[in-house]
Amino acid sequence: AVLKKRLVKLVVNFLFYFRTDEAEPIGALLLEHCRITKEEENVFSISFIEEPERKYCFECASEEQCQEWVEALRRASYEFMRRSLIFYRNEIQKMTGKDPLEQFGISEEARFQLGTRKQ
Repeated sequence: AVLKKRLVKLVVNFLFYFRTDEAEPIGALLLEHCRITKEEENVFSISFIEEPERKYCFECASEEQCQEWVEALRRASYEFMRRSLIFYRNEIQKMTGKDPLEQFGISEEARFQLGTRKQ
């Protein structure tokens, strides 16, 4: 394992990484089908279900910073956002009696079928 100093930036469900002296990213990790694991006090890792032997480790300046990154990365996946949308949609519907997505013309059948498509 080679330790390299990188700057990282989370944009929706992509974690971009940069060399410390460059403005353009040198790569990105798509945070889907991955596992975020707290390894040590200031260290967490990202591994992917399709490639479990490949692990990206990140060391933070503090325990608090590490915990913040772990939580943010776990919330970054499409699947997490989808589950959150379904949960909050149902809560709003219980409170108001109205479907909050109805005003956008999203039909009941098409709403949350993305994850269940058969091939």
